[in-house]
Amino acid sequence: MFQVDHPLGYAIIIAIILLATKLCGLLFRKLKLPEVLGFIIAGILIGPAVFGQFCGFTLIGFEGAPGEGGVADGAYKALFVLEGSVGSNETVSVFSKIGVILIMFSAGLETNLNDIKNTGLASFLMAIAGVAVPFGLGIAISLPFGDIGLGAAHIYRSVFIGAILTATSVAITVSVLKELGKINTKLGTTIVSAAVIDDVIGIVVLSIVTSIARSGSVEASNGFEAFKGTVYGTIIMIVAFFVVAIGAGFLINKLFRWLEKKWPKTHRLPIFSLVVCFIYSWVAEEIFGVADITGSFLAGIVLATVHRTGEYVDTKVNVNTYTIFAPIFFANIGISNIDFSGVGGTILLFAFLAVLMGLIGKIVGCGAVAKGFGYSWRESAIGGVGMMARGEVALIVTQTATNPSLGENALGGEFMIMTVLLILVSSILTPILLKVLYSKELPLKNGPAGGLPPAGGGQDEQPASDDGEPVAQQPADGAAGA
Repeated sequence: MFQVDHPLGYAIIIAIILLATKLCGLLFRKLKLPEVLGFIIAGILIGPAVFGQFCGFTLIGFEGAPGEGGVADGAYKALFVLEGSVGSNETVSVFSKIGVILIMFSAGLETNLNDIKNTGLASFLMAIAGVAVPFGLGIAISLPFGDIGLGAAHIYRSVFIGAILTATSVAITVSVLKELGKINTKLGTTIVSAAVIDDVIGIVVLSIVTSIARSGSVEASNGFEAFKGTVYGTIIMIVAFFVVAIGAGFLINKLFRWLEKKWPKTHRLPIFSLVVCFIYSWVAEEIFGVADITGSFLAGIVLATVHRTGEYVDTKVNVNTYTIFAPIFFANIGISNIDFSGVGGTILLFAFLAVLMGLIGKIVGCGAVAKGFGYSWRESAIGGVGMMARGEVALIVTQTATNPSLGENALGGEFMIMTVLLILVSSILTPILLKVLYSKELPLKNGPAGGLPPAGGGQDEQPASDDGEPVAQQPADGAAGA
């Protein structure tokens, strides 16, 4: 009915998205589920995925709606029609891209390197196992599913499935541990720190996989692009990016320490920080061929080393991120990335197996390491269950894996359903299982971990809105806390 092809038209689209995500987010919070699930459901409801396909009418649609023979062929009518086909609308995509960059930037800001350094070998090895076991299981269960575009013939897609299963969300675990008074115990601190390290490793793995997958699908326009298009060139560029980014980080650290002394807690600091974030993101993807979210995440870690500035910038960035950009990013997943038309029995079977392996992988991998460090069987089970919740980073990894820029190596949009189910199931089971396992506890054996503060920096303190709600949603997986 209304063709959205001018700035004012996009204003009403943003208004609809913000209203829908807020209402669904509040509903999911009442149900004690992650708000991001509510944001995605909001996008599904206002986009063409459900009502457009099954009812023939949707609130927001796209010009390139497939089919000409009625609802069964995919045609539908929309109240607001965006230019382009599904997923190709530039204006909404720009807001969405800024949203994912800022989410990962905030995740980096909330990563405390000192806490990671001080938590010892147990947390580090739990994180390694929490990445390696689900990653391997994800690839293994993908191999028999060649008929849905996975298997050995599409090995990069199978590897992406493994990468999706590696993410951990610490937010739910932290809230349960606080409620039970276990956040500052030795085991509680180990779990939280391992979740933070887990996401750092997961982002590195994603960068490597994405870069290598993209190397075979990008057409070279010059010699440098051709070099990046080779596997050995990709590996060299990944290493070079981290060397350059970390080297520049030392200079940025000194610059922001000087800025902090000269203009403490002024708006200059968040503005300059955003400049660093966007430059790191652009350089990562356009120059080195590494995922842009890796650049923004690393920029956040660099600025987190200037502790007071990092905490101040995080509160300011979170206000803008979770007021407008993050809701649009998550809603856009529901609007543009989730497609039920390609969902059949095989996809649902695979999604069930992937969710099962994602949960088992964390419990077995992390629990085995905890047992090796002398924890009891019950405590080891707590360590595994505490690592199995998923959140934002799992969605971000999936969105990256479904990016058309990966060419034939990209996952189809139907695999986003797998990630949504993984987040939903793990979010429900994690608090239930943690409370059951702690209810069987004998008199406390683990005292406070030597005064060691909970890992994750300032991630548990969030600015409040006028109605008393946190402006920032639950921290991103692990570091933000994915």
